[in-house]
Amino acid sequence: MKYGMVIDLKRCIGCHTCEVACKAANNVPQGVWWNRTLTQGSEVLDSPGGTYPNNYIQPITITCQHCENPACVKVCPVGATYRDEETGVVRQDYDKCIGCRMCISACPYTGVRSFNWEEPKYALDFATGDIDIPKHQKHVVEKCTFCYQRLARGEKPACMVLCPGNARFYGDLDDPNSEVSKLISTRAYKQLLPDRGTKPSTYYLE
Repeated sequence: MKYGMVIDLKRCIGCHTCEVACKAANNVPQGVWWNRTLTQGSEVLDSPGGTYPNNYIQPITITCQHCENPACVKVCPVGATYRDEETGVVRQDYDKCIGCRMCISACPYTGVRSFNWEEPKYALDFATGDIDIPKHQKHVVEKCTFCYQRLARGEKPACMVLCPGNARFYGDLDDPNSEVSKLISTRAYKQLLPDRGTKPSTYYLE
């Protein structure tokens, strides 16, 4: 089994709902985002790319790519970053992490990981989201877990539940009959930085 994510760029409207759903479900600390919506062709959020009168806006959501050949795993000296062979999800063990940030340096996908320099702070004075998420800690690296706790319960990742455009899909890429496998076999798609040899498990339908 290899869980993967498929994002339909024709359906994505750049509403940032997936970001907020992820943050709430995983009680992600203040100032940290595991899922980010960027705008292709522009350095400014939610602004058009191109040159007038041929401007365009194409949002693209970026998070951990849950690579089949993850660069982060190879450099972690203590095994805190590892690929779960049963699901293909790249995970982070906060209790093992020594804060060396080698995984951040090795990952070619800039900004998908964050480091808690201080004790995590929150906008609310109570925890939100799933009760079975790991406790966030100081001096550790964090990233998208593909809502592993939800997958273990047979549920969908939070970012996919609330997407108003139904632009996000997940499933077993090893199963030719799964929805994600059928989508990438019938639609044109791209992956981020395929030349780096990481074999990302996230596909963007064009």
